[in-house]
Amino acid sequence: MSLFDEAFLKKIEYLYVMSKKVFTGKLRAERKTRKVASGIEFADHRNYAPGDDFRALDWRVYGRTEKLLVRLFEEKEDLSIYFLIDCSGSMHFNDDAKLNYAKKMAAALGYIGLCNQDHVSYIAFNGKVIERLAPTSGRGQIFKIFQFLEKLKGEGQTSFEDSFKTFASENRRRGVAVVISDFYNPEGYEKALNFLHYQQFETYVVHIADESEFDPKVHGDVTLIDDETGERVDLTMTPRLVAKYQKAFETLCLKMEAYCVARHMLYFRTPVSTPFDEIVLKVFRAGGFLK
Repeated sequence: MSLFDEAFLKKIEYLYVMSKKVFTGKLRAERKTRKVASGIEFADHRNYAPGDDFRALDWRVYGRTEKLLVRLFEEKEDLSIYFLIDCSGSMHFNDDAKLNYAKKMAAALGYIGLCNQDHVSYIAFNGKVIERLAPTSGRGQIFKIFQFLEKLKGEGQTSFEDSFKTFASENRRRGVAVVISDFYNPEGYEKALNFLHYQQFETYVVHIADESEFDPKVHGDVTLIDDETGERVDLTMTPRLVAKYQKAFETLCLKMEAYCVARHMLYFRTPVSTPFDEIVLKVFRAGGFLK
């Protein structure tokens, strides 16, 4: 069955309606920048400075006050939203549960952007950028996005830093970068997220996990196999070792959340058992994509 059936379409349309209610229509796509003598909505005045265009002067105010003031207008600026989707081997775990969840999250959030006339694009990566969907806008483009996401597969090793550097070099227009991943990378995630931050992308982090990763139901002698490298490790899983693993996993997640918060990145951790629409609404309520 397709991930993006009629029921999914109805759900994301509902999410779009809810997104408008959460912030009473003040959508992130309506970010405004003040420019001299441009735009359609008057905002403010400022004092005249040598070199300013005389056509920007407010002569009516001058007639009343004999002060030279320049008119400022607010101009709507479209938002660029980039979805960076981890398609490495670890996302294939448990019959693509994490990758399918990532696809649904990316499609739902992307649909909100399309409806708001934002420019939405998708970048799939593992050790490098492997697939791209060029920036697109308009509600009707959602089916192109579905087609792109459907064909993505989880394979290969992860390299955040190399992938993000390629992404930034190919997308000069800054905006929101939504990273959706399980964040399993031997090199860590810090340098890569820092790179996005210093390249002036507004970064959102969606950390996806399978239930068996934070609460493994295994006991006795087991062989653990790395989905990306094929490395094998033989272990005897005792209750004490399982508890130690769970504590280490939780510490890792809390450390990552603290890292993101310190750099003003919105961080969302979600198990795949949580309905994706709940996380999408959580993103809205935290201020993601909306003012």
